[in-house]
Amino acid sequence: MERKEFLRSLGAGAAFALTFPCLQGCSKDGELETFPVSEGVDFTIDLTSAEAAPLANNGGYISVKSSANLTYLDIVVARNLQGELIAASKICSHQGTEEIRFISEDGGVFHCSTHQSRFAQDGTSLNLSTTSNPLKIFNTELDGSILRVFE
Repeated sequence: MERKEFLRSLGAGAAFALTFPCLQGCSKDGELETFPVSEGVDFTIDLTSAEAAPLANNGGYISVKSSANLTYLDIVVARNLQGELIAASKICSHQGTEEIRFISEDGGVFHCSTHQSRFAQDGTSLNLSTTSNPLKIFNTELDGSILRVFE
């Protein structure tokens, strides 16, 4: 394969990789897909660690990869505006992209930047487009400086 053909094939592949999630994520005929989150999440975070530093402030959040049932899950752990530690799936239930973040607007909500889906801290959808698909929320338990996130 010549260099020109190779570069052309990379360009097409990159374009496909960028557009495929948008083309596949939007539902047909007004139906929403459900994106499951594996069960079995149970891990701890040392809040005194450098990685957990954003959780020292209300509104701060971190992303954590958790291994559950031989799959890896991205989870958002946040300190809400009232100082409580909360955790949710980073996978948006609207489209299945891993774009969930915690933002300090409207008292603190989980927000997906892909299609602007918004979820309350209990996972309930705040958008009409995602009302039937709540965001997966995990339990949290604080013991001293150790935060446990589990189902």
